Amino acid sequence: MALAYTQLGRSGARVSRLALGTLNFGPETSAEESWRIMDASREAGINFFDTADYYGWQAGYGATERIIGGWLAQGGGRRESIFLASKVYMRTGEGVNDGGLSAYHIVRACEASLRRLRTDYLDLYQMHHIDRHTPWEEIWQAFDMLRRQGKIIYAGSSNFAGWHIAQAQEEARARGLLGIISEQSLYNLCYRTIELEVMPACRAYGVGLVAWGVLNRGFLASADRGKLRGPKASERLEKEYAHFGARLEGYRAVCARAGHAPADVATAWVLQQPGVAAVIIGPRSLAQLEDSVRAADVRLDEETMRGLEEIWPGPGGPAPGAYAW
Repeated sequence: MALAYTQLGRSGARVSRLALGTLNFGPETSAEESWRIMDASREAGINFFDTADYYGWQAGYGATERIIGGWLAQGGGRRESIFLASKVYMRTGEGVNDGGLSAYHIVRACEASLRRLRTDYLDLYQMHHIDRHTPWEEIWQAFDMLRRQGKIIYAGSSNFAGWHIAQAQEEARARGLLGIISEQSLYNLCYRTIELEVMPACRAYGVGLVAWGVLNRGFLASADRGKLRGPKASERLEKEYAHFGARLEGYRAVCARAGHAPADVATAWVLQQPGVAAVIIGPRSLAQLEDSVRAADVRLDEETMRGLEEIWPGPGGPAPGAYAW
């Protein structure tokens, strides 16, 4: 199987349609196993690696970036062969400015990420969340300075509303900047709210959508309640069962008719949505990576897509047509 690649938004950069998410590196997965997963991902053709300065907070902010940095330091063309993305916004210290999107924090956070990752530059630097208190003049000044210094190549966003994307792009355009090339959003069969505003904004501004949470914390993989990991995971998934549990029988039936595992169907469905550039997978082990890579080869037919739509209906399309005449 050969993984497919696509341009990320309106940029010229090509990325694999599966992106390796690293949230589990450190808290759930040892450094050695994480390195094996990254090697196997690279061998499978995944060139899009996604992380954040906040990941690994259970062991100390930046723990996940340090694991990736240890892998990159092994050489062998590792850094040159991947499209490396990290994020800024979340609090990573006790200082009053150790969070948000002030120029002060953006610049310091980027330099700290580069040190932990043991690299000179990031291919994609993403705003992890909107900052409602910092003006775009300041944000774009900081990003442009980092770009001119060669520390970042592209800018991206995550967890933005549609109007945030529009605002960011118009402010960037006024300054002659490229703006954001990607938006990372929660998107799965259960939660399709971004179809109202975020996806139309991405299409209008040439922003590639990168979907996270495609399995809804394992719920759409039909996780066995007895195998849930930890009290918090159990509590979250129990809430999903309370909201959506009645739909699982029909969902499993559609998956069985299609001849694919529920996790593969959930991932393939997102990959087949217009405007989705890539899907983030977050394996905790090599076995989970192999399962996730398999989903990239799944193509759902029209009957299966209709069956999924009946079980997991979306909001009705883009706003305002979804709710108005």
